[in-house]
Amino acid sequence: CVPEIWLCSSLLASVSGGKLPEAEVNIEVMYRPFLCHRKSKYGDILLVHHEGYFDNGTMFHSSRAQGDKQPMWFTLGIREAIQGWDKGLQDMCAGEKRKLVIPPALAYGKEGKGKIPPESTLTFIIEVLEIRNGPRSHESFQEMDLNDDWKLSKHEVKEYLRKEFERHGYPPNDTLHENMVEDIFAKEDENKDGFISSREFTYKHDEL
Repeated sequence: CVPEIWLCSSLLASVSGGKLPEAEVNIEVMYRPFLCHRKSKYGDILLVHHEGYFDNGTMFHSSRAQGDKQPMWFTLGIREAIQGWDKGLQDMCAGEKRKLVIPPALAYGKEGKGKIPPESTLTFIIEVLEIRNGPRSHESFQEMDLNDDWKLSKHEVKEYLRKEFERHGYPPNDTLHENMVEDIFAKEDENKDGFISSREFTYKHDEL
């Protein structure tokens, strides 16, 4: 569901590796629909299915076969996923499928992560199912900021999550919403004043 965009960083946390100036993502378009109403850009939320492979062809992850077998929402361009995804999934159409060959510097670098060994070149087959406006936009902040004080309270964020759940057909879940709000504030409330300021809300874009 859409509110999980705020939690995706725990699924695919970016790990900084040795960045090489010449590091590039090799992109192969496997399928692109004839009609394309919009193309993905930084700040958009993408719903994706993905498969990950090592250099030797061994699959290390498949969203269709593992976990809850559901596609994943993530925000493009703020390093919720590995850097190679941010570079390789721009200008995509809903329904498009790409093959990305990502060098270590744009993946998990010299450290590796979990089952990913250090200095691994990774191949991903990624299908974008849906593209939506992201939560980091100025418009989204204004929509969430119910009392127009240029900061978000826990109540305002909870209300936003509740509306998003209802909009996408999910029943409200107060306990889940409370837990998500706590998780969001732990990550986003930099100065720990109990509010997410407009700067804290959008600061990740400043690094792009």
